[in-house]
Amino acid sequence: METLIVQPKTKEQLTALKAVIKALKIDFKTEKNTYDPVFVEKILQGREDIKNGKGVKVDPKDLWK
Repeated sequence: METLIVQPKTKEQLTALKAVIKALKIDFKTEKNTYDPVFVEKILQGREDIKNGKGVKVDPKDLWK
């Protein structure tokens, strides 16, 4: 069998998906996101900054100087 990973974007989507899965009598389990939301936001902001040309570029040859 296959494992499906579903990522609803809203609570309404999550509720609807759970209802459909239960109606079809499909076994499922839920897992909480283990990452701290503040940490995730910082990572996403950093990626956005890099896309916008912000940040510091370091030459790998100069790392140990």
